Amino acid sequence: MYPLLDMLIDDNSVPRNVRTKMADAKARLQSSDDFSTKISAAVYALDEVSNDVNLPMHARTLVWNLLSELEALKNRA
Repeated sequence: MYPLLDMLIDDNSVPRNVRTKMADAKARLQSSDDFSTKISAAVYALDEVSNDVNLPMHARTLVWNLLSELEALKNRA
């Protein structure tokens, strides 16, 4: 999950404001908060990113994949 986020954060075709929000989502995942809390916070941040009109389609697809993985983790907890 982190390598995919890192790839998107380092992708120069993704707007800077979107990369910043993705870095925030990664930081939330790495925080010491409760598992479900940090997953929910990351989902919220990435959902906001996925609705950005400036997000390139290839990146949007990867964000949707990340959201699916996070939702699956959240449902297992």
